Amino acid sequence: MQKRTYASMFWVTVCLVWVLLVPFLSQVAAQSKEPIYIYVAEWDVPRLQWGEIAKLDEQDRPVMDKLVADGTLIGYGAYSNLIHQEGEPTHGTWFSANSEGKLLKALEAVYAQAGLVSAPVQAASKHWDQIFAGEIYNNKPGASTGGYLTWSTWQIKAGSMRDYIELTKKIIVPELDKLLADGTITSYGELVEEYHQGKMGVVYEYLTVPDAASMDKVNKTMERLFQDNPGLPGSIENYTSREGHRDFLARIRFMVNK
Repeated sequence: MQKRTYASMFWVTVCLVWVLLVPFLSQVAAQSKEPIYIYVAEWDVPRLQWGEIAKLDEQDRPVMDKLVADGTLIGYGAYSNLIHQEGEPTHGTWFSANSEGKLLKALEAVYAQAGLVSAPVQAASKHWDQIFAGEIYNNKPGASTGGYLTWSTWQIKAGSMRDYIELTKKIIVPELDKLLADGTITSYGELVEEYHQGKMGVVYEYLTVPDAASMDKVNKTMERLFQDNPGLPGSIENYTSREGHRDFLARIRFMVNK
């Protein structure tokens, strides 16, 4: 009788531990995502050739669609910069994958297209390439045209990267997921350069919205978030340097997310 009681207590304890552990494991699984890799190509196109670069990007789309369909890519898109600076990019494209090998496979497929990498408009334009990686991201599946892409760069102070990322996961990401769920935003992410072309410790944060009204809603949500978390501005200031901050705004010409 006593042995049976001990055995019953043992299984009750196991069940209680499991009940408590399952939500924790689910939370860990939700926070642990496989990294995303994004290749970005940007061009400083002479104004008279803006129409040509847009046509060239359209020619890339059948190749991108095949790579999405076969699982090589998980997304791609093109944009035009709305805040122009002399000598800086006016147009850009991107494609994303869940491994660096798949990203390079897609890049080779683009290079293999005759005429797409040697067009006169590209020869007349300054050019930049970057490869980014990150584990904070999400998107709504589907294809779209129009909308806006906004991104910011932050210089993270030495030794503060982990704290900054954890702050983002804890405070910012839940709000972004709500906005994603109701359609206010269509994607978001926090990235670092996989192959550094600039300073170490720079974080790139982006989000996309379907229209201007959605951008207003995002701004109001962020204002409320800072009001509800009065310690948040101080925490961000502790982890970042003002000198490394820039903001960008672009119009999306087309975007596909798997």
